Amino acid sequence: MTSRPYWADSATLPSFAKIAHDAEAEVVVVGGGITGLTTAYLLARSGRSVVLLERGRCAQVDTGHTSAHLTMVTDARLTALVDRFGRTHAQAAWDAGRAAIAQIDEIVCEHDIDCAFKWVDGYLHAPDPRDGTADAEPFHEEARLACELGFAATFAAAVPFAGGPGIRFHDQARFHPRQYLAGVARALTAAGGRIFEHSEAEEFRETPLAVKANGHWVSCGDIVIATHNPLVGIASMAGATVFQTKLSLYTSYVVAGRVPRGAVPDALFWDTADPYHYVRLEPHRDHDLLIAGGEDHKTGQVDSTSACFDRLEQTVAARLPDITLTHRWSGQVIETPDGLPYIGRMTEHQYAATGYGGNGLTFGTLAAMLIADAIQDRENPWADLFEPGRSAVRRGLWEYVKENVDYPYYMLRDRFSGAEGRSIRTVKRGQGQVIEHHGEKVAAYRDSHGALTLRSAVCTHMGCVVGWNDAEGTWDCPCHGSRFTPQGDVISGPAEKPLPAVSRTQPAPVEKRKS
Repeated sequence: MTSRPYWADSATLPSFAKIAHDAEAEVVVVGGGITGLTTAYLLARSGRSVVLLERGRCAQVDTGHTSAHLTMVTDARLTALVDRFGRTHAQAAWDAGRAAIAQIDEIVCEHDIDCAFKWVDGYLHAPDPRDGTADAEPFHEEARLACELGFAATFAAAVPFAGGPGIRFHDQARFHPRQYLAGVARALTAAGGRIFEHSEAEEFRETPLAVKANGHWVSCGDIVIATHNPLVGIASMAGATVFQTKLSLYTSYVVAGRVPRGAVPDALFWDTADPYHYVRLEPHRDHDLLIAGGEDHKTGQVDSTSACFDRLEQTVAARLPDITLTHRWSGQVIETPDGLPYIGRMTEHQYAATGYGGNGLTFGTLAAMLIADAIQDRENPWADLFEPGRSAVRRGLWEYVKENVDYPYYMLRDRFSGAEGRSIRTVKRGQGQVIEHHGEKVAAYRDSHGALTLRSAVCTHMGCVVGWNDAEGTWDCPCHGSRFTPQGDVISGPAEKPLPAVSRTQPAPVEKRKS
């Protein structure tokens, strides 16, 4: 059994040269994990000149030691987030996670990245149902709350594979992170971004703003610190120290092994133990690879890390005696006191993100989205919630959903939430459904004879996503009330144009919003 992450043994990344000359860029990103690569990509795609500096190889350290769960469900229970932040703010935190997964899906589709991305169910479940003492009521309560806040969650009396009570969360995801980030790196360089590996940021200069690596200065307008545990950069040492003392660092252990195909459902699993255990699959042609983790502890505070691996392997083998273990590795997670990451500006023209907990790939992507928006002076609905000082939230100055401004909320949520179905085959006769089709949301209607009509699900008024009105047999827009026939023709405004037709073999056309 090897002590390298499975991801490192199953995919390669393009290599990049050391920086060997002074350079200029609008933005310097320090760190080549999922946060750094995605931030750089989003900025380069928007036309910004970007230099990324990585001290070793990209996606090799913290991002490379993940178990690669993609879920909006935070380590802190939704009920706990409601207690700490209130209902709408807790909803916002999960909405943000869904947006991040949707961003990954969009990048995969746009660049045709072969990384085994798949939407799957996620299950939160009792830790050991075999003793018959698991209390189902907390799962009932959590599922009810999730549904009330608009998330697709159902109580499960007996969770598949795990057994015992739990919650099924629809539309979570999994992928191969190294294959994905190889695609992101290629897309970044294709958009004009520059990546330099083996180029550690060794010095920061405030005036004029620049970062030094390998003895060469890269001057810039903004700096992004994407290094898991943030560097000080140009921030004051006192401020950075206060920032870092809020963080708790934990080591988590992962093992992987071959199991027969179909022995474990293709889903995400994590239990309510403390520390909790988590499981997912990486399917192969002739077998499945089960990836399981847990045994977390504060970094540096156990006598034997080998014993942690031993306990985890015993737990897995007790559940799956026929497993053939092939890999073991450990990674580090960083937690904040309130259970949400810190993402935002550390000081003028310097941004950082940390504290992702067990949602590293999800929150790492979200951090890229927030920071890229901030650098481009774009409003982002979650910026204040994740701002490191939580100042607007604490003072009650931030509201996620307000009466009479539901258009931005609904448009955002619809665009970033999962479609009702993933395939045309899921649309029944006499019904309409919003489905995923070539990476776009499509309004699909099948008449009583089985004939299928496909139209763009994006309302032609201001870009919200329509929904099927089962009682009236119409497509209705939740933002301003436009209504369309099953064939996409306008019934009532304010929309004036029909929903554009969509080919079964071509992506949906994009309707430009009115200014």
